[in-house]
Amino acid sequence: MLSKARLYFIRAINVGGASLPMAELRSIAVTLGATGVQTYIASGNLLCVPPDDADAFERQLERAIKDQFGFFREVISRSRPEVQAALAAYPFNVLNPKFSYITFLQSQPTPDAVARARTFDTGADQWEVIGREMHIRYEDGAGRPQMKDASIMRALAVAGTARNLNTVRKLLSISE
Repeated sequence: MLSKARLYFIRAINVGGASLPMAELRSIAVTLGATGVQTYIASGNLLCVPPDDADAFERQLERAIKDQFGFFREVISRSRPEVQAALAAYPFNVLNPKFSYITFLQSQPTPDAVARARTFDTGADQWEVIGREMHIRYEDGAGRPQMKDASIMRALAVAGTARNLNTVRKLLSISE
């Protein structure tokens, strides 16, 4: 059963007026048939075993959040081995795990989209797309980025949601 557990990342939760209490998220997941439901911090991190197809469950969560809370947020999931692989692939020197992020993308951006995104100045911040993840290292933290993350994400033309390495490691620990 645990081998079917997945980590669900909900984009932009509890920021900008999009309030979603984690107790409500757990309740939604259970109502949709998930088991082993857990959340971690109030930023849209859900661990559970979906009732059937993981992609279908993502769409069901999106619809349920929209129906119950009135805002749409993308839901992106990965298996535990996929999250472990993303963490292992992190290409930058980690000076501070709070300044180092993995953005889980809905799909792999095209090479043309990555080339467009490369045209934006990033200062001392760094980013790299590896498969369906965008790895970021902010020189001075995400609160004071030198790069224009929103412009880069628009150029990539793929929705994604970022978690710092501390959160990624904690989610992996919880999912053991």
